[in-house]
Amino acid sequence: MVNGRNKGASFERQVAKMLHEELGVSFKRDIEQYRAADHGDLVPDDPDFPFIIECKRYANGTGCAPQWWKQAERAADAEGKLPCVIYKFDRRDIRCVVPLTALYKAFGSECRADHQAEMTLEAFCWIAREMMND
Repeated sequence: MVNGRNKGASFERQVAKMLHEELGVSFKRDIEQYRAADHGDLVPDDPDFPFIIECKRYANGTGCAPQWWKQAERAADAEGKLPCVIYKFDRRDIRCVVPLTALYKAFGSECRADHQAEMTLEAFCWIAREMMND
């Protein structure tokens, strides 16, 4: 468990650094995630950042696990933001999962959708930038 927690914390720091490089927004790890439910993993220094981020790092798997998405949704609902799961499996690229509503909001449309879109970290940052510019 300790090794898994260290692996997760290291991935959170890596994602925070990458997001800062892409967006110019600083992120810190939310230590409250270990003490209380419904907290994301990373806290932005910009209140206009539209997502709550849940980070997951595992040796192997396929896609975003439903329980990760549910966890991200609960944390996002508690903050009035959109959920985002950023995950990585060994020897695979980082992937980001957001609700389809994020895509519609980035393009200035409205919709109600219960589905998710999976994308690269770079594409996620583009969507976040577009949403923050509105």
